[in-house]
Amino acid sequence: MRRRDFIKVTVGLAAVWPLAARAQQQQPMPVVAFLKSTTPEEYAHLVRAFRQGLSEAGFAEGRNVTIEYRWAENQLDRLPFDAGLP
Repeated sequence: MRRRDFIKVTVGLAAVWPLAARAQQQQPMPVVAFLKSTTPEEYAHLVRAFRQGLSEAGFAEGRNVTIEYRWAENQLDRLPFDAGLP
């Protein structure tokens, strides 16, 4: 994994996490966006680790958190650059 990609994912998740935690207190299910410029196969191990981390924090996909996955498959124009984040 390239360092730049790792930093993008880490910063993106760090920015979304407080929003998800705040949304959970307001009843609606939080939505976490997982945006990646590559293919799902290249990052399957990170998705597993991410889900494991959520599970350890008390979140279960589909039960109390929604995760939206977007894969550009190495075509950057396919990624939404305005993901609705502040």
